[in-house]
Amino acid sequence: MIVLAVRWYLRFALSYRDVEELPAERGIKTDHVTIYRWVQRFTPLLVDAARPYRHRPGDRWFVDETYVKVAGRWTYLYRAVDQHGQVIDVLARTRRDQAAARRFFTQALSHGRRPVEVTTDKAPVYPRLLDELRPEACHGHVRWRGVWRVTPRDP
Repeated sequence: MIVLAVRWYLRFALSYRDVEELPAERGIKTDHVTIYRWVQRFTPLLVDAARPYRHRPGDRWFVDETYVKVAGRWTYLYRAVDQHGQVIDVLARTRRDQAAARRFFTQALSHGRRPVEVTTDKAPVYPRLLDELRPEACHGHVRWRGVWRVTPRDP
């Protein structure tokens, strides 16, 4: 029952009080604080158990960064997603510079399959960095209007 309650909380984005009602319908009385403690205790174990069953990342990556507020501070959030929608890697940094982009790509490239194609936004640091870290990959970029532009590669 514990794993089921934790899974309901994680999968369906329910509140602790909502999850408290689901076991109550089956005759099991719990408190929302108990469910909170279960989630804190068993979520890392469920993540570790599920990790071997993740799909291998695809060979076409879409990389972007956005500016979000984390704990009251504005932060750049880098993210790489493959063609199947699986998140490859995420990195939060206070600065948007070459060092942050390099660290993100180095970390993302260590997760197995190397990309054949990388699509990014028009940030000027990406072409140089990708030529250095993954020279054989085709680098394309997307404009905000959704128009595809592919950067030609010299042989």
